[in-house]
Amino acid sequence: MINCRKWLREWLGRIKSPSAGSHIDFLKKGGIPWTPGYNEYKWKAIQETICAKDFGERVSTPRFGYRIDERVVELPWLLSRLPEGPGVLLDAGSALNHRSLLVHPKLAEKRLFISTLAPEAWNFCERGVSYVYEDLRQTCFREDFFDWIACISTLEHVGLDNTFLYTSDSGKKETDAGAYLPLIQMFRTRLKKGGRLFLSVPFGRPKNHGWFQVFNGAMLDGLSAQFAPAEVQETIFMYGDDRWSKASRMSAREALCYDINIDQTAAPDHCAFSRAVACLELRK
Repeated sequence: MINCRKWLREWLGRIKSPSAGSHIDFLKKGGIPWTPGYNEYKWKAIQETICAKDFGERVSTPRFGYRIDERVVELPWLLSRLPEGPGVLLDAGSALNHRSLLVHPKLAEKRLFISTLAPEAWNFCERGVSYVYEDLRQTCFREDFFDWIACISTLEHVGLDNTFLYTSDSGKKETDAGAYLPLIQMFRTRLKKGGRLFLSVPFGRPKNHGWFQVFNGAMLDGLSAQFAPAEVQETIFMYGDDRWSKASRMSAREALCYDINIDQTAAPDHCAFSRAVACLELRK
């Protein structure tokens, strides 16, 4: 049984406190995503969700994830599915590289490797996290090594222009929208028998945005076939009416992404980024 209260106290004691009332000010000033206070507001909501007893019920409540990007469903989904106890975990893409996540009880006992293209502004080596800076498609890890692999909102960037936000390496300015498929096979070979791959991608009407792409149902089926899982579980989340909720492929098939980096102004419905996201759990 996870002692969430103890974990939350540790998290609150370790992070740098944001300016007083910043998340409250964010809401008072209209709650427009990516404006001052948004980050504090977002991570406060993520912590509360991760610590909730039943994520499945919480995600169905009114105004859940109000004006927050898809991390508010992706990360709680991952931690709700990840088993407790020791084991070896690969974070493929560095979604877990936040102190507020690394102190969570489900990660505390695990041997964690983070693989990403380039160093970030912070690392947590003191917590025993191992960092590898590489192109995942040419990974250094041996086969049958990991118990679990988490690839959260990373697959959609593979083979596209990663110089836009993630690296200064001009060799990573690519245009190969199908480059993620060989990576799926790599993930499979690096997992132990019975190991699980947890992945999430933007879902809806397929579109290549240059630095990421949106997946549709056929693309999900293709990557699942590439992995050839013994078991697959799929959950679709969609943003609408000021909240995140569970959805079907059919209801989310026309969902679009709002890209603050390109559009520069707030979306009419104040969607922060993806309007739908697909989360897959694939067992080898």
